[in-house]
Amino acid sequence: MYVESPRYTERFGSVRINDIQKVIALDSGLKTEIPPHGAMGVVKICEDTIKKFEEKLAVVVPVKNEKLKLFEGVISGIPHDCLIIVVSNSHREPVDRFRMERDALNQMCRYTYRQAYIVHQKDSFVAEAIKKAGYDELLDEDGLVRDGKAEGMVIGLLMAKLAEKEYIGFVDADNYSPGSILEYVRIYAAAFSMGKSPYVMVRILWHYKPKFSGGTYFKKWGRVSETTNRCFNSLISSRTGFETNIIKTGNAGEHAMSLKLAELLPYASGYAVEPQELVSIFEQFGGSLPSGPDDVVRHGLDLFQIETRNPHLHEEKGTEHLNGMLLDGLSTIYHSPLCDRETKQLIISQLTAQKTLKSKKELPAPHINRPPSQVDIREFARHMDSRLETYSALHEE
Repeated sequence: MYVESPRYTERFGSVRINDIQKVIALDSGLKTEIPPHGAMGVVKICEDTIKKFEEKLAVVVPVKNEKLKLFEGVISGIPHDCLIIVVSNSHREPVDRFRMERDALNQMCRYTYRQAYIVHQKDSFVAEAIKKAGYDELLDEDGLVRDGKAEGMVIGLLMAKLAEKEYIGFVDADNYSPGSILEYVRIYAAAFSMGKSPYVMVRILWHYKPKFSGGTYFKKWGRVSETTNRCFNSLISSRTGFETNIIKTGNAGEHAMSLKLAELLPYASGYAVEPQELVSIFEQFGGSLPSGPDDVVRHGLDLFQIETRNPHLHEEKGTEHLNGMLLDGLSTIYHSPLCDRETKQLIISQLTAQKTLKSKKELPAPHINRPPSQVDIREFARHMDSRLETYSALHEE
């Protein structure tokens, strides 16, 4: 794979925020003549390097009542050497959609000789293990894991820890293009290879997000992305004193990070999860508030934003879904102690102008789950160990 070299890096405390790097070519061949690192503005990431990182990577697929054909396509696009972890919150009745997902994953794994795990978000045994770990805020009033994408992501993260993986990536299950999933994961591996620190995050910027209405229009930016990015950049500008547009992936559902970083971050419920990750990074390591762990401050944190070649074709879920994303995402910035008055005013004005906020005083704070590093992961592992094999996609009930 050929990827643009980081042409510009903005530093915010201990965080190195790299500007957008484009994928130049999906494959770089097997030639041994490799130009010097970064020569002519590009970096060549060899196939062996990509495969080395894929072996250390767990790819989590949160899914909730998606079309089975979409789900099958997504899991087929994940590179063979990655561990697949499906966390489903799909309905169990009147039709057991979770069983359908499990059957599809089982078939794919049997045909391709690979390993995967699949767990339902409302699994009582998983909830019991989470309770034993002291992770009570992840649970609802019934003692089961709360609804929400973030809670599913945390389950996936804990499963990746059990599997002793070093990196974790996330892909959404509503993608019509298996080839784009393959590209996302190869980008994750490429970014990890470029990182200078054990604390790395990579966030995907879609090349295009086509709209189908009579004809095909290859749209570059969505309304939610534009607004969220604008507010993130206002936040950073207020702290540095220099206007910036460095953040272009505020809502990136497709993203990955080293597990060393992932277990240090809190996770917000609902559609707030991806923006909250950036907010938490800036709060802990941006230099404006008391710093997080010394090891991160010493090594620094690499934040990559990489633009794909493939367009992103996904399920359209309507205006209500987009408004929910916008409200939840901007609430993470609004309620951050980093947020200045001007950025708060910008957020309110954007939400009211887009008729997402009914009242200028109505901006609920997101529910935040503690970082996994603050709970007893070893107790979770001890409880899960006896039943871990039953979550294998190849396990026959």
